[in-house]
Amino acid sequence: MSKQHSPRFLQIVQEAKKHIRETTVEEVKARLDRGEKLCLVDVREESEWAKGHLPGAIHLSKGVIERDIEMRLPDTKAEIILYCGGGFRSALAAENLQRMGYTNVLSMDGGFRDWCNKGYPLILS
Repeated sequence: MSKQHSPRFLQIVQEAKKHIRETTVEEVKARLDRGEKLCLVDVREESEWAKGHLPGAIHLSKGVIERDIEMRLPDTKAEIILYCGGGFRSALAAENLQRMGYTNVLSMDGGFRDWCNKGYPLILS
């Protein structure tokens, strides 16, 4: 079930993607399988988080991440992997965190939808 996005929204996402680093769903899964401790941040809305999220993730929605990130994750050099439904909101959030001085932020392209489509494990609330 693909969501229709407005052209202006897609334009700002494409611009943000020029300035950030991305990772893939497959790479995140492989790293988790190797036992790596990842800082996964779900930037979706609370209602989306409540329906399920990636193992080990924390929730900081797109609406509050800039406000709350320094309290939850104060190390600006730590690797942070953001994800949302498809990789658009996480790209926008990644760009903003970089503006705030976070130097190792990645956006997971494909997001939660791609993770689910591949049948990867979820935490159900």
